[in-house]
This record gives sequence, C-alpha cells and structure tokens, in this order.
Amino acid sequence: MGLVYGEDQRVTRKPVRPSGPHASQPLDETSKRIIEQLQEDGRRPYAAIGKAVGLSEAAVRQRVQRLLDGGVMQIVAVTDPLQVGFARQAMIGVKVEGEIEPVADELSAMAEVDYVVVTAGSFDLLVEVVCEDDDHLLDLVSAQIRKLPGVRSTETFVYLKLRKQLYNWGTR
Repeated sequence: MGLVYGEDQRVTRKPVRPSGPHASQPLDETSKRIIEQLQEDGRRPYAAIGKAVGLSEAAVRQRVQRLLDGGVMQIVAVTDPLQVGFARQAMIGVKVEGEIEPVADELSAMAEVDYVVVTAGSFDLLVEVVCEDDDHLLDLVSAQIRKLPGVRSTETFVYLKLRKQLYNWGTR
C-alpha cells in the first residue's frame, strides 16, 4: 500500500493487511465504525469516536490498540515527498524468473520502496519508489533492482503528477 501525498502533512491511520494474532477474527460492526471514523479523520479524538459509535473513550482506545496490535491498521505520518526532499516518485513493473516471493522480500527491504504487490498480468510485481532525484532513481533501478537474482526485466513509470490517492474506502 502506498502513501497519501497531500499538501497537508497530517498524521493518518491507514489499513494494512492483517497479520497479527487477531488477523483471522472478523471485525464486529463497532470496530468497523471506528475504522471508518479514523479513515475520515485520522486525528479524530477517541472521545469523539466514542460518541459516534456508542462507546467510552477508554473502550475506543482499547479497541484501537487491538486493531493496531492485530495489524488491521497502522498509524503513519503522511507527507508530501516534494516538501521533505524527494523529487522523484515512480512505479516499477518487475518481471521475475523463478520464485516471486524472494524478489518481493528483497525489494521490500529497500529504503526507497514504499509499496510492493504481487500481481497477475504483464508484471509479477509492482513496486512504488520515492527517490531524491532522477539520478537516485536511475541508481536504484540499474544498480539495485535489476541486479537482484530472479529479476528478468523492469519497466519504470515516472510520476508526473499525483491526482488522487485516498484510503477512505470504508469497511465491509
């Protein structure tokens, strides 16, 4: 999952793939409503969320902590990369020979990479990167990504302008 790059630099909470001890447990309606409240405004106070969902502030705090511990969501600071020294963003399509997971793991460990997804279609992996400039992107692609064992080819899609990226899809 990528980051939201808005003009404001708000702290938001974004959902991630469940991976913790509660990952296999379905969310109840109250937890879903808490998540939706936080997707709408990641800075909303627990007391305000409690009023909206019918719980006390302490109960909301406990539920949010369980959601965090369970990997259902995480708290992140969302920044505009241009304002913090990163002038180049790109999506890189990667074709892999052999096992995809080891390549995905290597890519995930790179500091410039903020998003790795296994795909079906023309590419085996899509990788979003944030770099300081074009030279940094060139080095990342040429000297690091293309040299990984199993990488057959790459195609880089340079971002010219980000028009929309949200995390407010709600819950089901």
